[in-house]
Amino acid sequence: MTIRIGHLSTFYHTAILLMARSDTPARLGADIKWQLMGTGPAIIESFRKGEIDLAYIGLPPAIIGMDKGVDIVCIAGGHMEGTVMAGRSGYHGLEELKDAKAVLAQFRGKRIGVPGRGSIHDVILKDELERTGLGQNIEVINYRWADQITEAVVHNEVDAAVGTPALAVAVNRFAGGRVLIAPSRLWPNNPSYGIVVKRAFLSEHAGLLERFLSIHEEAAQFVRKQPHEAALMIADFVGIIDETFAFDTLSISPKYCAQLSPAFIESTMRFVPVLRQLGYISSDVSRERIFLRDLIDRVHPAGDHYEKGLESSS
Repeated sequence: MTIRIGHLSTFYHTAILLMARSDTPARLGADIKWQLMGTGPAIIESFRKGEIDLAYIGLPPAIIGMDKGVDIVCIAGGHMEGTVMAGRSGYHGLEELKDAKAVLAQFRGKRIGVPGRGSIHDVILKDELERTGLGQNIEVINYRWADQITEAVVHNEVDAAVGTPALAVAVNRFAGGRVLIAPSRLWPNNPSYGIVVKRAFLSEHAGLLERFLSIHEEAAQFVRKQPHEAALMIADFVGIIDETFAFDTLSISPKYCAQLSPAFIESTMRFVPVLRQLGYISSDVSRERIFLRDLIDRVHPAGDHYEKGLESSS
């Protein structure tokens, strides 16, 4: 059989490591059709159309899909705190300013680039702007592909960017920029991505999914314990980045694990009222609707490793 997996260009997801290994289909016991998409909302649309069975996705767009009737559920974690704010040099970050409001206030009358509407990055940024009272003073520009945001910063189309750690590294390297607000300060323990699956596929192929989660956790452990080797494998497979770029990305937010930890789940549930306030959902999506822990608890029964960090960078 073939499993259709949606993924993003976010190369610290284990999808890249699994694609880089030629033995992944044999270990899984199924062929894999990998489908690259631009943002989380695009992945939800593919779920709605029946084009994919499983995906790597931030939890807010998954919750939005659930609210709209897409029958999916999160069966594992992957990474926490994957949203960071970066800008060109000349702007001050939290190291110099007292809080996030002071950092954002520098961009009154200016533009901040972020991935598509409803993506985790979009939701975190808009919530921050609402809470700080700056929502009417700063223009948010959403991009269909996250990779477009680096070019927007380089060409002065936007003054700052909110997105993945890879985006922050790219802004630093190609636009002479810097991190303004670190991932842990924007939304602690935010569910950067999890493994989401169609419930119908889960009911028919639980054994296959359990094997997938075993391989997924093994890859997350590889990132934690051998980050330089993981960075080299990522760089070799992606081809357009070098090992240093990949390692710097892994290091900005080093919280990798497949388990659905209490912190991961609680942080996810904090998004529900925010999504309602922003008008992205119309109901309070329950914890039981969002998560099903059975498979990951069998694969990864003892605690979680998000706080372990990267062994060679500690």
